[in-house]
Amino acid sequence: MPQPSHHERKTHFGFREVPESEKDGLVAGVFHSVANKYDLMNDLMSLGVHRLWKQYAVEASGVRAGMRVLDVAGGTGDLAAKFALRVGWRGQVVLADINYSMLEIGRGRLADEGYAGNVAFVQANAENLPFPEDHFDRVSIAFGLRNVTHIDRALASMFRILKPGGALLVLEFSRPVAPGLSRLYDAYSFNVLPWLGRVVAHDEGSYRYLAESIRKHPDQETLKTMMERAGFERVQYFNLTGGIVALHKAYKY
Repeated sequence: MPQPSHHERKTHFGFREVPESEKDGLVAGVFHSVANKYDLMNDLMSLGVHRLWKQYAVEASGVRAGMRVLDVAGGTGDLAAKFALRVGWRGQVVLADINYSMLEIGRGRLADEGYAGNVAFVQANAENLPFPEDHFDRVSIAFGLRNVTHIDRALASMFRILKPGGALLVLEFSRPVAPGLSRLYDAYSFNVLPWLGRVVAHDEGSYRYLAESIRKHPDQETLKTMMERAGFERVQYFNLTGGIVALHKAYKY
């Protein structure tokens, strides 16, 4: 394995600085580790509220029958399943994820729940999505953008494959805006989440990384600006649960 150059650019992996070439592998290790407990841990960590956040994103998407939808970092298939019901047999949903372990769990779960015919699965990196230009009516990414090494490249890749008139939806942890919430949220993130990871998933380190990665992700206004720089227009965001999570929605014209 080639050694990283001393001059190689650095990026963050949680609160650690690492060479850019190493981040994808480190993130992959986290998600290989947590894949089997991912849905259970999401329910425990958010007290089930992640389901409401995702439902809000689906309602805001405007997805309807016959559309072609891509869910990036689609993991275990929460959004893909909801989109599949909306696009119907004339439409298509593609669940893409860079992590094979997560993709296999998503594939198995949707098959078990009877989704077939209008859902496809693709292993792909968000920074270089292997689809034609102007191909999808909607692109979504839920709780995956903060794990990408180059967010600007991922946004550019998603912009390229959207049809003119199509929309991108980014659902991601963000910055609490409700008074007094930040301190409570920090205490919960850095004490309760690693404890849950240790007790339930037997992996404290991965859940400590997930808490840290949230703090390194751009806040609401910064992400809005990044989306505009990528070419998106009419960029709006909606704070959920006091800004712990935000939904950004933007269009390509």
